Amino acid sequence: MKKLLVTGASGFLGWNLCQEASAKWEVFGAYYSHAVKIAGVTLSQVDLREYEQLKELFSAIKPDAVIHSAAASKPNYCQQNPQESYEINVTASVNIAKLCAEYQIPCAFTSTDLVFDGQGSFYQESDRVCPICIYGEQKVLAEQKMLSVYPKVSICRMPLMFGLPSPVANSFLQGFISSLKAGQELNLFVDEFRTPASAIAAAQGLLLAIEKQVSGILHLGGRERVSRYEFGLLLAEVMQLPKELIRSGKQSDIVMIAPRSPDTSLNSNKAFALGYNPLPLKEELIKIYRQIS
Repeated sequence: MKKLLVTGASGFLGWNLCQEASAKWEVFGAYYSHAVKIAGVTLSQVDLREYEQLKELFSAIKPDAVIHSAAASKPNYCQQNPQESYEINVTASVNIAKLCAEYQIPCAFTSTDLVFDGQGSFYQESDRVCPICIYGEQKVLAEQKMLSVYPKVSICRMPLMFGLPSPVANSFLQGFISSLKAGQELNLFVDEFRTPASAIAAAQGLLLAIEKQVSGILHLGGRERVSRYEFGLLLAEVMQLPKELIRSGKQSDIVMIAPRSPDTSLNSNKAFALGYNPLPLKEELIKIYRQIS
């Protein structure tokens, strides 16, 4: 089996990705601060910001491909800690690109739908980026710098993702479920639209990008454009939780530390044509419900 290196292996996406990849790859995971155990995966602690550390890891593993999912992915954290988050989101990403270029191996990078300002909808890969928060700005810089260093990089713009949590990292789904089970009201935006995908679907899309050796930008959104409120209602229906606790609110009425784009829905037809096939949201939620109930 070929060797795949996954960065951010302890994170929500990385943890799901390692498990999904292990059927076809010998998987090596890199983490920084949270040690986890994943069956069949060899894990190493490394600071991706330190080029020499990363170089030693590549030399030891000799990967055939890399998926770089490690990130400071909380927009509010990035907004308040621009220098620290820059080193994680940009410096580390460029280090990865340099070594993948040296080894001449496929590399997929997890960017974000928040590279767009949200004034349109169903954004295509060719649409102009215009981030309105520091996290989005950093991801744009990482995209540009990585492609400059290694034009063969697959820049995968990821949507809002949900699914089973890693031992140390939840998706937004867990917060929704906990609140509703506790009988707490859940205020969800009716004016923020995304194209969500499950972590498993997203992982399959990333693996597809590696296997097809896609160069340049690829959108890996789900098939449905929904608001947070609509998603919450669907979740409550599938998981038999009280819908009456879900209240509608407006993003435009809330002042947040990091500004949020109102609509970052992605047009993922390019990925669909390659074989990316996320299930309808209801089907994905039913699968998760069966796993946790």
